[in-house]
Amino acid sequence: MADIAASRAPRPFARRVLIVSTAPVLDGSSVAPAICGVDEAGRGPLAGPVFAAAVILDPARPIDGLRDSKQLSAARRDELALLIRERALAWAIASATVAEIDRINILRAALLAMRRAVGALPVTPTRARVDGNQPPRLACEVEMMVGGDALDPAISAASILAKTARDELMMKVHRRFPGYGFDRHKGYATEDHLLALGRLGPCPEHRTSFAPVRQWVDGLPLVDAPPGEAPDRALAP
Repeated sequence: MADIAASRAPRPFARRVLIVSTAPVLDGSSVAPAICGVDEAGRGPLAGPVFAAAVILDPARPIDGLRDSKQLSAARRDELALLIRERALAWAIASATVAEIDRINILRAALLAMRRAVGALPVTPTRARVDGNQPPRLACEVEMMVGGDALDPAISAASILAKTARDELMMKVHRRFPGYGFDRHKGYATEDHLLALGRLGPCPEHRTSFAPVRQWVDGLPLVDAPPGEAPDRALAP
């Protein structure tokens, strides 16, 4: 797969199916349909892959406190992510790479990550409940739920797994490219991130199809960059 930066730069992270649960596959004695919740994380950032997760919860092992991952503290998300992995009947986490985002656009890449996550489940779901209004193409029935990450526990669980897995990956990106502050903003377009982008230029994990990064590539002033902070074309660390 082609890199999005010059050949001298380190390669971006490129794994697509990141983690799959080791939960046992449901046997034929189960009469309840296997309904999975699906959600993504990382559509908005200027850098890093977009993640998605699919989760089939176990009604016999409920998890208290599931809600939209954005409404939880990082510590609470980590606690719930461990419980989800321990108690869910099945779960899987997948991603679409930066190169894929730039090639097919972020919406299609997010849907692709969802399809990969559902396809990686060790249990074949009969229905997928998906947050949002843009359905991924899946081999099972799809039910869209706008705001589903705050309404459906399985979607909430998927939101938490996708968010925590992506945050973990962005910490690794930070260690490779420490000048951008990825450990703080996880790739989102904060003021600090835009300043670092203007000072250093993009690294291989930046999405060149996103306007602020594209502007740097085209030699234009960055969106919302303060006066006097024009790109100096410096190499990424």
